[in-house]
Amino acid sequence: MTNSPTMIVMIGLPARGKTYMSKKLTRYLNWIGVPTKVFNLGAYRRDAVKSYKSYDFFRHDNEEAMKIRKQCALVALQDVKAYLNEEGGQIAVFDATNTTRERRDLILSFVKENAYKVFFVESVCDDPEVIAVNILEVKVSSPDYPESHRERVMDDFLKRIECYKVTYQALDPDEYDKDLSFIKVINVGRRFLVNRVQDYIQSKIVYYLMNIHVHSHSLYLCRHGESDHNVEGRIGGDSELSTRGKQFAHALRGFIEEHELSDLKVWTSQLRRTIQTAEELGVPYEQWKILNEIDAGVCEDMTYDMIDNSYPEEFALRDQDKYHYRYPGGESYQDLVQRLEPVIMELERQGNVLVICHQAVMRCLLAYFLDKSADDLPYMKCPLHTVLKLTPVAYGCKVEMFYLNVEAVNTHRDRPLELVPMDHAPTQLRRNSYTPLSSHEQIKRPRLYSAGSRPWQFPEMPEGLQSQESLCEGIDFDSPEETSGCVRF
Repeated sequence: MTNSPTMIVMIGLPARGKTYMSKKLTRYLNWIGVPTKVFNLGAYRRDAVKSYKSYDFFRHDNEEAMKIRKQCALVALQDVKAYLNEEGGQIAVFDATNTTRERRDLILSFVKENAYKVFFVESVCDDPEVIAVNILEVKVSSPDYPESHRERVMDDFLKRIECYKVTYQALDPDEYDKDLSFIKVINVGRRFLVNRVQDYIQSKIVYYLMNIHVHSHSLYLCRHGESDHNVEGRIGGDSELSTRGKQFAHALRGFIEEHELSDLKVWTSQLRRTIQTAEELGVPYEQWKILNEIDAGVCEDMTYDMIDNSYPEEFALRDQDKYHYRYPGGESYQDLVQRLEPVIMELERQGNVLVICHQAVMRCLLAYFLDKSADDLPYMKCPLHTVLKLTPVAYGCKVEMFYLNVEAVNTHRDRPLELVPMDHAPTQLRRNSYTPLSSHEQIKRPRLYSAGSRPWQFPEMPEGLQSQESLCEGIDFDSPEETSGCVRF
């Protein structure tokens, strides 16, 4: 956690992926527990100027438009101040071109006045193919272009870029900007230039930005086949697959063959139920210890009734705050998110991957890709014998669900409808892995959705062999094109 709030300031010409990076970075920081929000200056400009006419608005000699644009920036900075000072925010991402030293000096004065830290992220791209693809995939469906006539949009947007080029002043690491903290991302991550990283959170930002790759790929997530412990209602442990679990493993092999996933990498945990599921596939697989299920400590191998009878206070405490609750001698969901961070980094770098994992682990991974809050993460439905296909789109993720038609027990516990009032709840003491009572770990801070995101929920499981409809509810899309294939069950 940062000692003082931080502003991340994006820099770059239009169509350089600034908003893409802003949203991904915000989603990542929220996921690791740092409350972060994007402030997109384009949204402020569209509120101030209800209808966009042409690139003329962005000419540097259009004095009236320049006044409007500066006023929008000032309004956005006041919203940043309110978020960081009054709303519990830790990081504000200022998503705008910020291509002139005059604008950046304005931001630096604002940062100094409010005692914030600042980190600049400049996206530089001179590859015309990358720019053209970005315009067609994202800008054609922008609110600025309701007609969506591709040729006219491309022509106008290229002229808009030329307007910015006239006054663009890139960061100068050798002289003018040598004392600033920043990273230059060159040609979508082919090269990087990093300058004066000053604290832990800035190093995390650099680490993340150097790992995200823009390429076409899909991630497949599923739980292991049904285990003997699942049938008995026990949590944790290292049990083997049940008969139906083995049937699912066989069906999963058929799924891979049917979808012709020849270049697929397969990852498992080091627990027997995921390994036995992968063994049936007949392909190489990697075992990751950090993909092991959440450690239930003294409650391993117990049913929920057994936990309620043996540790009634623990049982009640977990229902009070499932995300932060830590099992005695075990882990919390918050611990699990931290453990899984290297998996997320590697998934961002990889091509097509199938991760065969566990219920709590799958929830944490899904929460990252679908921008779920800490309150909702522990209650995401991740049914057995179901494969989820996640495919990145412009500013979100398209989700497809495939039920492989092998019955299994339902291991999901719904969020309690009635909680003990906190005034009467058991006292929560600070706890490490060995103390007997539960607690909030460190300082509990609210984890927020990225700006504009809505809560995402699974629909009821469809019947039949498989379903290829997209489950897009709650994913933040910026254009109708991204949702054109989405059907809600």
